Amino acid sequence: MATSGAATVADYLTELPEERRTAISAVRTVIRTNLPAGYQEVMQHGMIAYVVPLATCPDTYNGLPLVYAALASQKNYMSVYLTNVYGNPKIETWFLQQWAKSGKPLNMGKSCVRFKQLADLPLDLIGETIARTPLAEFLKIVAAAHQK
Repeated sequence: MATSGAATVADYLTELPEERRTAISAVRTVIRTNLPAGYQEVMQHGMIAYVVPLATCPDTYNGLPLVYAALASQKNYMSVYLTNVYGNPKIETWFLQQWAKSGKPLNMGKSCVRFKQLADLPLDLIGETIARTPLAEFLKIVAAAHQK
């Protein structure tokens, strides 16, 4: 996994090649437009992350804010991480059904949707997925996962 040492999102975007900067910026705009209240955009784990601030949830397994979503430029592809899809079977089922309707091929790990170009993503679905889980609901998903 390629990670960045950039301290800010602006620095991260600046170090990307133009084509990737354009794609990552477009996905970032969709995420920020649809991000429910309470999440915060930061650099974490060498990528742009949308997190639950430590002031809201200070007791995490690694002392870092919980990641709700993230966006990264890897060596061979770009990624959008959707932890609400991975953490909730109902949302995962909905997401997979909606993606199938888009007609675009899906390259996905547990929460990582990989794409080589912006045209590979149904941006409206990414926005809907980001908007789908308010902060309080995400904290319930995380709590339930830790009880398993």
